Amino acid sequence: MAFDVLLAVDATRDIEDIYRYIAAHDDIVNADRVLLALEDMIAALADFPQRGNVPKELMSIGITDFREVHFKPYRIVYRINGNQVVVYCAVDGRRDMQSFLQRRLIR
Repeated sequence: MAFDVLLAVDATRDIEDIYRYIAAHDDIVNADRVLLALEDMIAALADFPQRGNVPKELMSIGITDFREVHFKPYRIVYRINGNQVVVYCAVDGRRDMQSFLQRRLIR
């Protein structure tokens, strides 16, 4: 069964920010490569959303309904809701993930 994959406004903004940062500080070719990889990972969630793991930062506080997939160092955090997959963020995993996920997901 294929799932519908939706991106929250924040997730779309995250991906745009990642692209702009790489393009400005590295190379447009690398920015394109990362963008394509993130888009491919998100699209693949339509067929295999259960493949992701629960983020350890959320599991440690008892929240287990979110999952994540990785394109190092980026983490795509999402939740399965019926036949939909909602992507909430795409973020550089080298940042303070505990604080970020609590601020972004636990409002």
